[in-house]
Amino acid sequence: MFNTIGIIGKSHHAGASESVAMLIDYLTTKGCRVLLDERMAVDALPDSIQRTSLVDIGKSADLAIVVGGDGNMLGAARVLAKFDISVVGINRGNLGFLTDIAPDHISESLDAIFAGDYIVEERFLLEIEVYREGQIHSSNSAMNEAILHHSNVANMIEYEVHIDNQFVFSQRADGLIVSTPTGSTAYSLSGGGPIVTPQLSALTLVPMFPHTLSSRPLLVDANSSLKLIAKTRNQDESQVSCDGHVVLSVQSGDEVKIRKAPHTLSLVHPPTYDYYRVLRNKLGWGSKLY
Repeated sequence: MFNTIGIIGKSHHAGASESVAMLIDYLTTKGCRVLLDERMAVDALPDSIQRTSLVDIGKSADLAIVVGGDGNMLGAARVLAKFDISVVGINRGNLGFLTDIAPDHISESLDAIFAGDYIVEERFLLEIEVYREGQIHSSNSAMNEAILHHSNVANMIEYEVHIDNQFVFSQRADGLIVSTPTGSTAYSLSGGGPIVTPQLSALTLVPMFPHTLSSRPLLVDANSSLKLIAKTRNQDESQVSCDGHVVLSVQSGDEVKIRKAPHTLSLVHPPTYDYYRVLRNKLGWGSKLY
């Protein structure tokens, strides 16, 4: 089922380079065509390995293997989700919520996946657009979250929230986190948001240090259309951060429109994958009493 494999790795990282070299040996033995992310620094490549861009991997490969941390997966996902490609992650980072194959389990996990024994999760992304004077000014996508916040640390902004063209509330706060279920275990969790299981089609709105005691996170249907309006009394520039990697500038009076993207990321897991076990391991939850 997987004949052309793309490898996307964490650049200039000894552990990631080691895993990439192991993958190349494994995949060439399998007779796969291997495409390597051109940003990877790997020496002494076999002649059969083709260096190419992330976009070309999305267009040509059947499976992409991301070697690194969750940040590497997020960066790859924003591009690869637009293509008909499956993605699997090998953890060479810290938490590993998305890159869930341990480096010492690569061969056995890929053996199962190539044998057709795997689990697929469809994870949706967000589309973010900034409108200025009625015209689109900038846009990007996010897999974890979109965050409206002040351009400087520890400064409040004022904004309005509209859902499906209905006014919901106005607020003074450090910002607002709009999170997918995938992002519910990331920045949203640190901000007091709930953990949302991946199969739920929902968005979480989490105010950041609001100037009120009654503010609480809000869970809405993922097919809702969100509009955040930066109030004109904001004197300084604000920003929308997409997965903490891409920043869109927001001026007073701008409208930030957020909606569910039409494409999803096909995230592949080995057959032993258990979402709740991941939560227990990563968040330090207790095991069974008996």
